[in-house]
Amino acid sequence: MKITVLNGSPKGKNSITLQTVNYLSLLYPEHEFDIFHVGQMIGVYEKDPAMVFDSLKSADLILFSYPVYTFIAPSQLHRFIHLMKNSDLDLTGKYATQFTTSKHFYDITAHNYIQENCQDMGIKFIKGLSADMDDLTVKSGQKDAEEFLKYVSWCVKNDVYDTTPVSFDARSDHDYKSSIADVPAHRSHSDKRDVVIVTDCTEENVSLTSMIQRFQAVLPVCSRIVNIREFPFRGGCIGCFNCAATGKCIYKDEFDEFLRSNIQTGDAIVYACSIEDHSMGWLFKQYDDRQFCNGHRTVTMGKPFGYLIDGDYSREFNLRTIVEGRAEVGGNFLAGVASNEKDVNAQIDALAARLTYALKHHYVQPSNFYGVGGMKIFRDLIYLMQGLMRADHKFYKEHGQYDFPQKKKGTLVGMYVVGAMMNSPKIKKKIGGKMTEGMLMPYQKVLNDVKKKQ
Repeated sequence: MKITVLNGSPKGKNSITLQTVNYLSLLYPEHEFDIFHVGQMIGVYEKDPAMVFDSLKSADLILFSYPVYTFIAPSQLHRFIHLMKNSDLDLTGKYATQFTTSKHFYDITAHNYIQENCQDMGIKFIKGLSADMDDLTVKSGQKDAEEFLKYVSWCVKNDVYDTTPVSFDARSDHDYKSSIADVPAHRSHSDKRDVVIVTDCTEENVSLTSMIQRFQAVLPVCSRIVNIREFPFRGGCIGCFNCAATGKCIYKDEFDEFLRSNIQTGDAIVYACSIEDHSMGWLFKQYDDRQFCNGHRTVTMGKPFGYLIDGDYSREFNLRTIVEGRAEVGGNFLAGVASNEKDVNAQIDALAARLTYALKHHYVQPSNFYGVGGMKIFRDLIYLMQGLMRADHKFYKEHGQYDFPQKKKGTLVGMYVVGAMMNSPKIKKKIGGKMTEGMLMPYQKVLNDVKKKQ
């Protein structure tokens, strides 16, 4: 079987993810592995992708190999996928799968992103493998990789693949039609707080421009636009960890300072973009990846977020998960997402109203599973890697984010006592149905305290 490997890591041959591919190529010499470092050499392949495209056309299997960066794949792989989809390359009926390494922070949204773009191109997609960064160094991880390739080979041989789309088929007709927002006269801004609108909008994008203009007009708070298309990015994050100790990026384009002084100083942040390849587009992905100069520190926590999205947002389940997950992990109140699918004016007005309320009342909701689960992964990761990620470690200590359960010794002892009681037939019989009453005692105390104050 000929396997064309699209290595999306910006580290090229030094990618940790790629080492598992190398391992499989040594273990199964009967398969031909044709590896292209599309992440590292994206600038070259943007100018001339012919060699990669020829390999893709003749491949029996396309393997996307990449580390998970900020909910999805690295921005460099984003750019290559955009290149694939906007060329005359026809991969209809080809088989594809993916292999990633990460600490399992939103690896599922990264996998969904690759799958839904492959399905757009008519590619038969086989469920991929998400591995821990260290899996190849242990026997169990090696076995997982071996069994994965055997399974994928069986799928290709027997024409077995995922038939359920992650999201709607972008090639099919549907009822979405982009709307232009009405732009009223700007109201006076009595509230001088600062709302930053981060966008990649072009002059040609009339729809998104109108959404931004209406939002600014109806928002009773001062706002300003930061267009990331105007920033001279030197490139996407290369995962070098140069910023781990000091927070200083290795690039000399000063994006880290620009981010901290022009965007993160805002009282609220609103992102305005058009849906592209089931994401906010490769440029916004580059912006997100480069924010790793902040490491895993939730430096904007407490600030409300909002989104103005040009596109069929309601049918983009994976993107909606990413938008909500980003806010939840960051400790930001998601004031809303206004899209131009329908009732665009009402959606924008509602977003402006909720954002204003959140600013005035400092409103932040407690995290749901997306936020709690994501931060537990980061908590454990930073604690183990504190020697390298010193800035993260200091931030986590200062903000009480090392909330390990073993620190709650009183609760642990109490559970042992309750457990012993419940394992005693005599005590259990004596307690009878009073267990529930006992569990309610702390809550009853709260209610009683309220009654006393009234």
